[in-house]
Amino acid sequence: MGDAPLMRYRYRAARSDGGFVRGVIAAAGPAEADALLLARGLSPVETEPEVSGLSFRRAPSRAELATIFRSLSTLAEAGVPLERALAATAPLARDSALRELVEDARRRLREGQSLSAALRATECPVPAVTLSLLEAGERGSRLDAALEQAARQLEQEAELVTRIRQALAYPLVLLLAGSASLLVIVTVVLPRFARLLTDLDQALPPATRLLLSLSELIGRYGALALIGAIAAMAAFGAWRNSVEGRATLHRTLQRLPLIGPLRLGFASARFSRAFGGMLAAGVPILSAIDTAQGAAADVAVGERLLRARKRIAEGGPVARSFGEERALTETTLQLIAVGEASGRLSDMALRAADLADREAEGRLRGLVTLLEPALVLLFGGLVAFVAAALLQAVYSLRPG
Repeated sequence: MGDAPLMRYRYRAARSDGGFVRGVIAAAGPAEADALLLARGLSPVETEPEVSGLSFRRAPSRAELATIFRSLSTLAEAGVPLERALAATAPLARDSALRELVEDARRRLREGQSLSAALRATECPVPAVTLSLLEAGERGSRLDAALEQAARQLEQEAELVTRIRQALAYPLVLLLAGSASLLVIVTVVLPRFARLLTDLDQALPPATRLLLSLSELIGRYGALALIGAIAAMAAFGAWRNSVEGRATLHRTLQRLPLIGPLRLGFASARFSRAFGGMLAAGVPILSAIDTAQGAAADVAVGERLLRARKRIAEGGPVARSFGEERALTETTLQLIAVGEASGRLSDMALRAADLADREAEGRLRGLVTLLEPALVLLFGGLVAFVAAALLQAVYSLRPG
């Protein structure tokens, strides 16, 4: 029997100082969610499954959040009180939801809440890793350092997202342009050519008949096929956003030959960066794994990391536990093992994140390098087939 899929649970828990915190945690069931909270030093009060619903509020990007936290970090380092720093940072938020987050956090701060609790209570989502960094900084009276670490991590994630988008931009443009060109040929050019050949009452070559039959099918059932495709995409999107659907999709992608190693590389980079940052902020190792596994943004990798966490909680070495569950890339495991042996686990985890980023990005660029000529050959071959079929029909025409 396989492991139970992870679900997201909203919780309200009490801290040791009597305060309350709210948040979201991933676990296989309510009992495991409560156990994870207890391991973090929290006493669960309410734990219930997160209900996925339609939301028309756009979550802020990593780049937008990085701008906010960089401003807070700079002002806090200069000695500006946190409430005034939030007031000065609010105009930097170009998105209305993000501006509301800053204003709401400022209001809660005036009411006596900590910054992490104020951000956690807002409707606009802030990554759990960022909140945990702030909580660790607040416990150790090092909030300015925690803000710096959070800003740096968000900036690195935003930079990685930008590089990935740049790598995929040209193949996407090529795909859209090629598809649009073929659509114009099939829906506009071919029907007119078909009427001309029909009026001539000539026998057509097989390739031309096949092409005209395809054009006729698209003209007759194209709208219906488009509606069906949109409905299928909407159904797939709803399934992908569900807890079970997301878990199934991520497990399937991890098993694919080329995509699986690529996703594992990026997930290793995200986890290692969050893990190292939280260790540097003073978060205990088990709590750091609990929170940082969500930063991997891959349910399959997150499940492996949580299984490795159980091994570590039972006394197993960190790097070996991750390796036995195949939770991270080999290079990442080697650097974590070095950090574990030398007592510099946080530093080596952060270095492993940078190296995993470069390796995964290099692998992605290699795939894109192969994808670009493949798309050129595909669309070039299709256009050549259409042109050859039409020319063959023209040359086969006989006078009279």
